[in-house]
Amino acid sequence: MSPLLLSVLLALVSAVAYAAAAIVQERVAASAAGPRYAPLRTPAWWGSVLLNGVGAALHVAALAYGPLSLVQPLGALTIVFALPMAALFVGRRAGRRAWRGALMATVGLAGLLSLTSGAEARPLGDGDRWLLAVCTFAGVGVLFTAAHLVGRSVLRSVVLAAAAGVSFGIASVFTKAVAEVWTPGAPLAEWAGLLVLSALAVTGLLLSQASYRGAGLAAPLATVTVVNPVVAAAVGLTLFGESFRYGTAGTVAALICGAVAAGGLVQLTRDRMTVPAGSSTGSEGDAPGPEVGQGVDVGSVPGSRPDLEVEVRSRAVAGRS
Repeated sequence: MSPLLLSVLLALVSAVAYAAAAIVQERVAASAAGPRYAPLRTPAWWGSVLLNGVGAALHVAALAYGPLSLVQPLGALTIVFALPMAALFVGRRAGRRAWRGALMATVGLAGLLSLTSGAEARPLGDGDRWLLAVCTFAGVGVLFTAAHLVGRSVLRSVVLAAAAGVSFGIASVFTKAVAEVWTPGAPLAEWAGLLVLSALAVTGLLLSQASYRGAGLAAPLATVTVVNPVVAAAVGLTLFGESFRYGTAGTVAALICGAVAAGGLVQLTRDRMTVPAGSSTGSEGDAPGPEVGQGVDVGSVPGSRPDLEVEVRSRAVAGRS
């Protein structure tokens, strides 16, 4: 097997591992009533952590055998793999709008990454690293705060997913920066960079877990999948001295690809926000309605209504007396 073919195979398997991890995370978020960010007592969540680790290792291995311009766009297939896998394994089907949004996000992201060239990349200095770390944690903190100020659960989840994507994207930047200067003779010489890298990776994992609660699978996963490499590419263009291929034409094409990817995210978000009234499942298989014994928030009743009555009727359940 040629190194190029092996790189493609590793990248595809990595995308499948990431997709499987996202499906498990979404199922944990939908079924668990415990902590939103770190359900440590849920074995399935640890399985998703393992799958994410496998995906990351395979991605790094793919980069060792193939060029960045090929491996990175293939990573955008995560969302495309996730939708049929979710339908096959957990019965969560995607509607036309979700598929359209997923394909738009994938095509736009793949095109954007294929236009990015790192041939003229320069090392990242210590001052730039610390400034980038401070700005990243500040930006993630702003997104985290904004997510809790948003009333609608889908928008809140998308904002949390964006924060996770920022964390993962800058973690990739620090991975590249540390790898460029790391030597076997002094494995702990870059301990500060490794510490920041670990903190960003854990932050991204916890935020991505929280983003799946109340928003299904496609919208948060697509947001993380798009924001992650876009943030890393933006840092590469500004700090590493990278550039787009083909000069001005490549820059214009990259902007168009970015707009297509953003349009896909909007489609996925709208897919979750326009669930038909009275339907038990949306186009992506929304969570089922409230069950017996589960509280339902019907909102406040304006004004004073002393004559308001609530009628509670018993309902026969088959198989029960």
